[in-house]
Order: sequence, then C-alpha cells, then structure tokens
Amino acid sequence: MTAFTRFALAAGVVATVATGAVQAEELRLLTWGGYAPDAVVAQFEKETGIDVQVTLSNNEDMISKLRATGGAGFDLAQPSQDRIIGVQRQFNIYQPLDMSRIDTGLIQTSMLNATRESTSMNGGQYGVPAVWGTSGLIVAGPAANVVTDYTDLCADAVAGRVSYRLKRPTLIGFAFAMGEDPFAAYDNEGEYRAILEKVEAALIECKANVKTYWSGGDELLALLRTGEVTAAMAWDAGGWTLHAENPSINFVAPESGALGWIDTFALPRRAENVDAAYQWINFVNRPEIAAQITNQSGNFTAAVGADAFVRAELRDAYRVSFNQEALDNINWYPPVPPGLEALEGQVLDRIQAAN
Repeated sequence: MTAFTRFALAAGVVATVATGAVQAEELRLLTWGGYAPDAVVAQFEKETGIDVQVTLSNNEDMISKLRATGGAGFDLAQPSQDRIIGVQRQFNIYQPLDMSRIDTGLIQTSMLNATRESTSMNGGQYGVPAVWGTSGLIVAGPAANVVTDYTDLCADAVAGRVSYRLKRPTLIGFAFAMGEDPFAAYDNEGEYRAILEKVEAALIECKANVKTYWSGGDELLALLRTGEVTAAMAWDAGGWTLHAENPSINFVAPESGALGWIDTFALPRRAENVDAAYQWINFVNRPEIAAQITNQSGNFTAAVGADAFVRAELRDAYRVSFNQEALDNINWYPPVPPGLEALEGQVLDRIQAAN
C-alpha cells in the first residue's frame, strides 16, 4: 500500500465519518404554528447543514409528549414561561440552559429578565424568551382621550360602549390599575383574596358600562368595527388587525402596564442535539429572521430591532402601541400557584351573577 493509497483511504474514512455526521445532524423542534416558517427553516438548513424537523404543538401537548418520554424525542421545545417550573418540579422533563451559549444581546432585556425570574430553579435557568404578546386596551376615536388604563373602562364618557371578558386577565388588569400588585401576592392567599375583593367590587360597580362581555375574538372585532363598542380590554393582535382597517382604532398599552405572555425556548432533558438547539435560538433572534416569524404568526418576538423588518402595517401599529417605556412596563405573567384559579373563578361567578 502506497503512501498515496493510505492517504486516499484515510481521506475516504474521514469523508465517510464526516458525511455520516452531516446526515445525522438534525434539530427536532417542538413548537407552535407560525413559529418556524418554511423560509426560516430553509435558510437555517442552508447556513448550517442541519435538517430541521418541526412538530406543531401547544402547552398541554408539549407536556404530554415530553412527559411520556422523560424528556426525549425532541431537541428544543417552546412552552410558555408560566408552564415550565411547575412541570419541571413534577416531571423533570427539561434541562438547565447554558446561557453562555445564547447571544443575549439580541434579546429584549425586560423579557430576558422576566423569563429568568419565572423559569429559574435550584440555580438553573430553564427558559429564554422567544415570542410574546399582550392584552391591554383597544380604543376607537375619542375614547382614546378617556380610556388610558383598565379602570377607565368604567368612566361615564364611555358608558354602554365598553366590552371585556369575565376572565382572570380582567381581574389582574383592574388590580394593577387600582394600584395593587396581584403577581406579588400570588404566594399569599390572604393578601391575594383581599385584592380580589376590591376588584370584585369595582367590576360589579362597572357592570352598567358594559355593552357585553365578549367571549370570542371575532365577536369583539365585529363590535369595534360597527362602533357598538369604542373601548375594550383585548389582545394586541386584534387591535393591530383593526388598526390596519381603520387607523382611528388603536391597541394601547395601559398606564399600569399591558399584561404579557411569553413563549420560550427550553431544552428537553434528553435532547440529543443541544448544539443545534443553541444555533437555532441564536439564528431566529437575528432581527431580520425574527421579523419573518412575526409576519407569519402575527406576534412579535423578543429579538431587539426586529420591528424594523416587519411588514409595514404591522410594524406601524406596533410602534403606536409600544415605545420602550411601554415595553419595560409590561406585567409578565408568572407561574400560577395551585388553587389560585379556583379562587378567581368564584369571584368571576359572583360578578356575573350580580345585578
């Protein structure tokens, strides 16, 4: 065997190993619809050579799939930030993130901090922010001069032309607008109950102002389009849809802060390709990539500067709703302690039944 032959064989072995490694390189992503657009997946695969397998899911399904396998079967998941720690304590399906491998400079600081606080346990951080949204106020025309916080929905100037849901976000929003901090009271049932009593009284007093308690997004949008309702508590995406149709309708962040949810990136405990997972996290936080996710899903991501690349009508509506101060003022939902929602349900039932 000549030196050339040995070299050629060795090269062949290396090439085979290398080829095998490339073929084995795969990222199995467990995510929500719209969070992994085809064009984004294609660009990632082109840049990295990593094949992306997308499985669409939701919080309950993610928990079920990962619980069934002890955290195997996927390399990266996207649960909401308030659905991680409780699940981790109970089922041990995630592993701590190595934050040194994530380019945190690409991520909004307020969201990064909120997610760290709500997904940390025993010195480890289990989630990093990905996609977010809020509920706040949708106001039409002159109502914008009157309704700047949740409790303004009870003002005489908008009597009979107001709508909100009888759900827990309404309790939370009114509590903040009344100067309370319901999230800080989550772990003190007596204190939380006292806050709810104040909110219950306010919402019963406000019933005369309510046109209807909306239960579906389409119903609310129709009420605002026809002018039957001029002020409502609702999600940002609905407000931006209406703004595109009628610029006099806007989603505004309340003075006491919009209520925010965050879907995260989390590593399943038995992920096989952690390197690919970190590459994906840093890739989709690039502003121009993040904007593609927003254009597809309708929700903004935690990536800094991504709004500059979002389609114009969505970008303009977003900028009307959120400056940096409003972003920093968002009250992010923390994990809900057991039993709290039952307590809230009793309050909501009494408000519904009150005359």
